[in-house]
Amino acid sequence: MEDTLSETPVNSNNIVYPSLTERIKSSSADLIFILFLMSVIAMTFDQYAEVPDWLRASLFIFLFVIYEPLAQTFGCTLGNYIMGIRVKQESNPTKRINIAQAYVRFTVKTLLGWFSFFTINSNAERRAIHDMASGSVMVYAQ
Repeated sequence: MEDTLSETPVNSNNIVYPSLTERIKSSSADLIFILFLMSVIAMTFDQYAEVPDWLRASLFIFLFVIYEPLAQTFGCTLGNYIMGIRVKQESNPTKRINIAQAYVRFTVKTLLGWFSFFTINSNAERRAIHDMASGSVMVYAQ
């Protein structure tokens, strides 16, 4: 396994930016967590005879659309926590992003999918397209 910290750029303020590999691991952990939560909800609903399909669909969509932006606004997602990375404001990497930035980031990331990560290795701050669109940057937790 590669030593990602030794290959990770550090700027003049000693901010360390996570690698593409670590960001993918974080996103994968979040996806697994969301699927787990959806499974728990589905099993819970299966205990009841008359749960309308619109309610099931609404809760799954709600979970998908709320989890990441809300978690990023209040700290970090489970995947970010496991990998030790956080989303911060590009203009001030010590501050968390706000809810508007989180939803811009989430929307662009969702629309572009993995394509959004293609720019990570082409800039010093390892910012993905969704980071650029939202004014955010991924850093290691301090």
